[in-house]
Amino acid sequence: MTFTAQVKVMPLKELLDPQGKAVLGGFQNLGFSGIRDVRIGKNISLQIDADTAETAKQIAEEAAGKLLANPVMEMFEITIS
Repeated sequence: MTFTAQVKVMPLKELLDPQGKAVLGGFQNLGFSGIRDVRIGKNISLQIDADTAETAKQIAEEAAGKLLANPVMEMFEITIS
């Protein structure tokens, strides 16, 4: 079977997100006063051939941990469909 893994990679909450801060400043300059914080990450879609959804998730977790996310600076979440 072919499964789709959505990998959401975000900077750790403890770390500064310069790109998010720049976008937040842009929103404030445009008059969006209700936006308090912006965090910018990545959304990656993988097509995985596997026997089960659990196996596909394991493959996606290994891929994310080794290549897609930097564990020192980022965290990731995976959903399988």
